[in-house]
Amino acid sequence: MKIPMARGAAIALALGVAALAGLPAGATEDAGAIHAAILPFDAHVDIAPDFDSAANPASGDTTGQFDLPKIQRGGLKGAAVAVFVGQEAETPAYLVQARAAAEAQDATIHNFVRHYPQQVEQALTPADVHRIAAAGKFALVESIVNGGAFIDRVEDVDLWASRGARIFGFVHAGHNRLADSSRPALVRAEGASRNGGLSPLGKAVVVRLNSLGILIDVSQLSDAAFADVLALSKAPVVASHSDVRALVDNGRNLTDAQLDALGKNGGVVAINAFSAYLRPRDPAFTAKLEALKAEYGLKGDSSAALPLEKAKEYDRRYHELRASEPKANVDDLVKAIDHAVQRIGIDHVALSSDFNHGGGIIGWADEGEAGNVTAALVSHGYTKAQIGKLWSDNLLRVWGEAQALGR
Repeated sequence: MKIPMARGAAIALALGVAALAGLPAGATEDAGAIHAAILPFDAHVDIAPDFDSAANPASGDTTGQFDLPKIQRGGLKGAAVAVFVGQEAETPAYLVQARAAAEAQDATIHNFVRHYPQQVEQALTPADVHRIAAAGKFALVESIVNGGAFIDRVEDVDLWASRGARIFGFVHAGHNRLADSSRPALVRAEGASRNGGLSPLGKAVVVRLNSLGILIDVSQLSDAAFADVLALSKAPVVASHSDVRALVDNGRNLTDAQLDALGKNGGVVAINAFSAYLRPRDPAFTAKLEALKAEYGLKGDSSAALPLEKAKEYDRRYHELRASEPKANVDDLVKAIDHAVQRIGIDHVALSSDFNHGGGIIGWADEGEAGNVTAALVSHGYTKAQIGKLWSDNLLRVWGEAQALGR
């Protein structure tokens, strides 16, 4: 069916689908209606360093990928917004620094809610998410990434629960006091494993998270740590920003066996709009990356650790190089969704962006383009009910089950 020009333009503007080429006739209109009727929820997004500052208020169209105008353009109704601190040396001094950084991000998230009470509300339960979205507001769920950088006691988990954190991830790039990472830090000469999976403290944290009803996030964990969590957790878990290793062979992605285990656990994998984990790297880029590593003496697990300033310099150049890599697109995202759905079923798959921390693909470059994902799913044959499950129903169900099993 041909959409009248004025109406078609309005739909494209509201959902950001104008850039998505090759859709069947009428798919944009169908996607618009579906997107408006469901509850689009991003399972993992970070905040930019200057988010909602005086110089970069969240009420404006910022240079970041997440702010109120983009949320509104994309029809996004909720998201898990992360408190994140990078992994560095595990010294007492850095623990103090990491805690201060985490508390500052927590304050920024809470201030975002306080600054815009008519538009944003913090959700502490899945029922809150539904209520807030029904009221026309944005439902913000606070999550944690790399908790091992700033948590060194089991009781710290209770403190973060009292602040409103409802999803907890153990690691990022590099091992820490809780668990091993799927991405050992070459610049710190880390081997493939430090803890053999979860540390004793990490195992105790799993138990405490279960008792508090906090949803455990298994993204970024090493294969051994992933297995440890699923063996210990009495509640279903989420991989809030993970992709598929069968399509892109990277340790950061989940194997088919891990997907199977996640499905058996009752959990959910949120397929992530992160280009490097959706699109296999071409040989030319790989050669440039290996040349950069060689320049810094990074040849594998036996490499010498870099001094902090040199490590930061390498990290900056690595990310500059990665920015030049050809991007994946929403069709690549849907291919990964298809694989996960076919492997473990539609009830165990969700969606996430990882915006402001490397996420962003052609067609879903920021939250203002969230409608493109719905349009791509429609064009690939997904129904309204299935799309609703992918965007929020599955994640909220699993979170609710984790809360019900907690005290």
